[in-house]
Amino acid sequence: MKKGGVVYMLANKANTTLYVGVTSDLIKRLDEHKSGKYSRSFSNRYNLTKLVYFEGFHSIEEAIAREKQVKAGSRKKKDLIISTVNPNWNDLSGKLDEWL
Repeated sequence: MKKGGVVYMLANKANTTLYVGVTSDLIKRLDEHKSGKYSRSFSNRYNLTKLVYFEGFHSIEEAIAREKQVKAGSRKKKDLIISTVNPNWNDLSGKLDEWL
């Protein structure tokens, strides 16, 4: 059985820097981001801990393809993706139990 995947975007407090990632376990991955598990990572260096967007897929392969598509887009396109589902750029991590 294939495991699904999630594409997600993190922002810093001021929403000036974004990180696009993919994972099969979003809750675990967010814990890693927020705890600074990978101290030399881009997301840790720029304090990217606010989950502003996520999108689930039936397979990790679909999620990886979408991640590449989102990463290839401009900052303006990423902002539009986020603003469409999260217009106030709220931290969605507190609501994951409802959605996952």
